[in-house]
Amino acid sequence: MRYSRGVKGLGIAFGLTVFAGMATGVGSVIAFAAKRTNTRFLGLATGFSAGVMLYVSFVEIFLKGAERLTAAYGEQRGDWINAAAFFGGILLIGAIDMLVPARENPHETHSEEESAPLHGSPPPSPGALAAAGRGEDQARHGKLLRMGLFTAAAIAIHNLPEGLATFLAALEDPALGVAIAIAIALHNIPEGISVSVPIFYATGDRKKAFLYSFLSGLAEPVGAGIAYLFLRLFMGGSTGAIPPPVMGILFSGVAGIMVYISLDELLPTSRAYGRGHDSILGLIGGMLVMALSLLLLK
Repeated sequence: MRYSRGVKGLGIAFGLTVFAGMATGVGSVIAFAAKRTNTRFLGLATGFSAGVMLYVSFVEIFLKGAERLTAAYGEQRGDWINAAAFFGGILLIGAIDMLVPARENPHETHSEEESAPLHGSPPPSPGALAAAGRGEDQARHGKLLRMGLFTAAAIAIHNLPEGLATFLAALEDPALGVAIAIAIALHNIPEGISVSVPIFYATGDRKKAFLYSFLSGLAEPVGAGIAYLFLRLFMGGSTGAIPPPVMGILFSGVAGIMVYISLDELLPTSRAYGRGHDSILGLIGGMLVMALSLLLLK
């Protein structure tokens, strides 16, 4: 029975990670299907996602890491390792971001004028490209294609630690995993829109733009699966169980990753898409919903 529950827990964790990653495809569908991008919804949604991730990082995940590490190494040493793992997670995701040139950063927002040709029937002409600020003639299509592929690859790399965060949280507590999966899915919707814009401008092909957006989200479950197999094979010992100190370091690192994502990506994106106090309203709403969820589930 214990083994079957473990298999069920793995299935739930992996399913939630797939759900979060596939939201990039949802964003691409919205970009093509919607007559007009609801930027205010995106502003509120990304603010809400930031609130969920910040609250759960500091109130749950960071403390879970501290519990395991202090139990293994003692209070003083465990606290130092916990803090080091937290900032290590921030350095990891920061290093990944450093690989992406600011001008081509996949988290840059796109104006309504840029996105308008996505909703029309014909592919963008050189004149439309020039009007959108993406190029002046057909000769630039090759450069746009390289930029679009680079954007999709950058998001795929960026999604690897996000997938690990969702998977580990769901493995520890399915209810917690659901909250984080929803938060990351909301975060991935505008990312999917962002991938679709340069790919479509480069190729004029909606199917190709959707495919690359969809594939970039697959990095989350793939990365989570590879990381879990690595941990079980090399750190799981004879039983395959991951040692509590290793889980503690992973939890603290994941908390750092999620805090970085919230402050560096979600809140700026929320402010760019939203209006007025949308960002702070979404942020507080996300924290409130997460707090109530945790209290009601105890």
